[in-house]
Amino acid sequence: MTDKPFSPACERNREPILPVLLQQFAECRRVLEIGSGTGQHAVWFAAAMPWLTWQCSDRAEHLPGIQAWLDEAALANTPAPVELDVAVTPWLLPALKPAQPSGGTAGEASPTFDAVFSANTLHIMGWPEVEAFFAGVDTVLGESATLVVYGPFNYGGAYSSPSNREFDDWLQARDPASGIRDFEAVDRLAQGIGLRLVEDAEMPANNRCLVWRR
Repeated sequence: MTDKPFSPACERNREPILPVLLQQFAECRRVLEIGSGTGQHAVWFAAAMPWLTWQCSDRAEHLPGIQAWLDEAALANTPAPVELDVAVTPWLLPALKPAQPSGGTAGEASPTFDAVFSANTLHIMGWPEVEAFFAGVDTVLGESATLVVYGPFNYGGAYSSPSNREFDDWLQARDPASGIRDFEAVDRLAQGIGLRLVEDAEMPANNRCLVWRR
């Protein structure tokens, strides 16, 4: 059996994030989590929102750990995680496509999710991957769909706190392509796929929970 990975950050931020999701996902039925990491967020949020299906995704090396968390929780609304690398475009993943309705045409292109959630991912990616993230989200979100992104952001090109500056230095020392993203640049990408910002919620530890909707 695969040992369950553990992220202290997930334990800390899951409770502040949950009220935002409860409000924003109240009418949602299928949510795609991009970059599910350990799987801790998935079991916490899916248990709190049993009316929706929470689809985990991540790079292949993270899937066994995610599955370990899902297996232990044994929730009815968490299908097996699927492999997704945002940089590999287009996102041609049959596992993300629902079965065609009776009378449907095979291969019909149809958005499959009414919400996407991603936490602590954009600052880990290089900027081309961030662009690929939004391009891919565009292909899986339907009309009136919602995107929620959690993490640290700069505003007006400035750090929101000394700790975020230190964190950004650490990120770039580890990988020069990574780093805390400017909110304005990310919002332009969201607007480019027809999303409008509906909430910018302050979170603990100088993080934000950004919500866009079509």
